[in-house]
Amino acid sequence: MNRSNGSSVDWSITHGSTPPPSTPLSPAASDFLQLNADEAPKGGLSDWLVREIRRAIADGRLPTGSRLPATRVLAADLRVSRGVVTESYRRLVEDGHVIGRGRAGTVVAATPLSAPSERRKAVGRKEADEPSHRDASGVFDSPHRLDTFDTYRAAPARIDLSPGLPDLAAFPRTAWLRAERAVLAELTPGDFGYGDPRGTPALRRAVAGWLRLNRGITADPDDILIVSGTTQALGLLAEVLHTHGIHQLAVEDPCSLGARQHLRNRHLETPPVPVDADGISVEALRASGVPAVLLTPAHQFPTGVVLGGERRRALMDWAREGGLIVEDDYDAEHRYDHTPVPALRAMAAEHVCYVGSISKLLAPALRIGWLLAPAAHRQDLIDAKRFADLGNAALPQLVLARLMESGALERHLRFIRRRHRARRDAMIAAMRTHLPDAVVHGAAAGLHLMVTFPPGTSRRLPVESDTELAASALEHGVKTQPLSWHTQHPGHPGLVLGYAAAQPTAISQGIETLARLLPSTSPRART
Repeated sequence: MNRSNGSSVDWSITHGSTPPPSTPLSPAASDFLQLNADEAPKGGLSDWLVREIRRAIADGRLPTGSRLPATRVLAADLRVSRGVVTESYRRLVEDGHVIGRGRAGTVVAATPLSAPSERRKAVGRKEADEPSHRDASGVFDSPHRLDTFDTYRAAPARIDLSPGLPDLAAFPRTAWLRAERAVLAELTPGDFGYGDPRGTPALRRAVAGWLRLNRGITADPDDILIVSGTTQALGLLAEVLHTHGIHQLAVEDPCSLGARQHLRNRHLETPPVPVDADGISVEALRASGVPAVLLTPAHQFPTGVVLGGERRRALMDWAREGGLIVEDDYDAEHRYDHTPVPALRAMAAEHVCYVGSISKLLAPALRIGWLLAPAAHRQDLIDAKRFADLGNAALPQLVLARLMESGALERHLRFIRRRHRARRDAMIAAMRTHLPDAVVHGAAAGLHLMVTFPPGTSRRLPVESDTELAASALEHGVKTQPLSWHTQHPGHPGLVLGYAAAQPTAISQGIETLARLLPSTSPRART
């Protein structure tokens, strides 16, 4: 064991010189977690360090995103060889508890799951002995509150399997910074003034190229309106549809609860139209008499089905008779096991309002999306955007345009597609091992799986509904969404599980936790 004196740095900072020879050696300890290597068992330094860091992550002293000390710094503090610390960090990376980011350091990525009794012992606080369900129950009390998703996102969880999140840890920081520096170097003073409410010409050109190559959509840059994500696109559409006398926008059933909330907040009714294995029922849509419909045809949310060819043709016939389609292409780039599906916009541009964003490709925090509308609605949407906010911030638009045009965004897509596929495979493998009676839907693409427990299987929910199951899972440290949140008509109980933002180890631990809530004896899962 290397016992080099680590006290000289502190002495020189305080006194401006090296310590005198008579200065006694400091203990083999560090301010980081108050670790003391003298407490480690002989010959077990690495095991001890891994155990102490895992314990600190589990009890909250090291929350997700916190940075570990550099290996040389911690080794010097503990007066151990740097190899001991390096080996410990390597094991934590393999377990999925931390992520190594090179010069950016090592950060906590996921909190290991531990039994409630172990957490209480580690935390050592009175409140740890109190039921945590009071925190979980409020999240799922009612899906009709305006702050439902705010409450849901703020709820703490050791393992977050929320649908709709990409791998945010993979955000291309280096490429973004490089593009931002290049953009700033080229901007003139006038570029910092008010711009075109439709969006910067550079980004509209780049989006036109991106859609042409990736979604088969031919569009002029003047056809494109840059918006603050899909949410604002739906809000602007609701406003314009009202001015055209349309007060109902049919939605798929099931359909995103968040989308329904935003539409209803803009005073649009959202009558449900059933979805089956081929997508939305066009016959039921026609029978409803509703003049417009919101669809996710490339990867239906949350079922994951792809709108079939016959249904597409029937839908186009319905649109040519006067119907309007709002196409939410929310995660079409994330496909693994099937060929690309062309966007509806590519088939009937004058009958389709097309909505896309980079929330699932880069990060929701950037708040950048695009809206392509038929000519009859285009100017009204531009006017609505102008009076909403005068247009998106220009600098992020220009940086994104640079990423698109340079090929950096395409490289990032290929990179995260491999990561997301691996995590999807890890979730399916965990389901087969721990929840063999579950039926898995939508595995061929996207960032989530839908899981149901239909009648006739040996699976029986030990709770009254999937909402209570989600609350129970959150109480045990795993965040999911109940399928019933996204349905308007009663259906099979189930969960919607995101996999893109979680490490494979965390995914497996999360599914294992669900299995403890849902014991089963069936031999294999069905997909």
